[in-house]
Amino acid sequence: MVEEARAGEALFRPVRAGNPFEETVERLLQSIKLGVVGPGERLPSERDLAARLNVSRETLREAIRALTEAGYVESRRGRYGGTFVNTRLPRPKRVGAKKLVRELGDGLEDALVLRGALEVGAAEAAASRALGVEERDHLTRCLADTAAAKLTDYRRMDSRLHLAVAEVSGSPSLTSAVADVRMRLNALLDAIPLLERNIVHSDEQHQQIVDAILAGDPAAARAAMQLHLAGTAALLRAFLS
Repeated sequence: MVEEARAGEALFRPVRAGNPFEETVERLLQSIKLGVVGPGERLPSERDLAARLNVSRETLREAIRALTEAGYVESRRGRYGGTFVNTRLPRPKRVGAKKLVRELGDGLEDALVLRGALEVGAAEAAASRALGVEERDHLTRCLADTAAAKLTDYRRMDSRLHLAVAEVSGSPSLTSAVADVRMRLNALLDAIPLLERNIVHSDEQHQQIVDAILAGDPAAARAAMQLHLAGTAALLRAFLS
């Protein structure tokens, strides 16, 4: 689909010189943890991935081997073979809040400010565009998947929805930047509990954001995203302070 191609374009972009193996692992993990390639789904072919990431086939194989050993993917042989995301993903390691605060220093506020600038802008940009049928369907499907997600899948589906908003902004560069900051924040979010009341509230706010984008109302989309991100920031500060 057009939207999936946009996400792939943003996440499977050429890695920087210097640390090709580490960055390849990072990009593949992004695609899995942010829900671009879901459990049971196949990653792009080895030839395609190596070309898009601008790495050697050997570097890609080493990265896939590392993710296989970590429990994220499995390789299958045969006509319908390839590298598939495992149906059951490893649970993120819970890190104590005090330890995170010590390690982060000013990193929390930096990530929150950056997220606000990127995602509020993405929502406004998305609402300013005349979205195509596939883009509208993609956004509403990600919204529905998040609302229906089990507790264990909620963080991944929530990430996928926020990434979808960036995708329909029409800017691959913005999408990749949102993906990067979301990966930073997910490490923080995994350190705090998922609260049922907060999930209900988040789902309501997600609906308001998507409704504003689909209605072509940039001001409402911007305001709804600002309010939503403020709630997440307040929770993070409360648990990590």
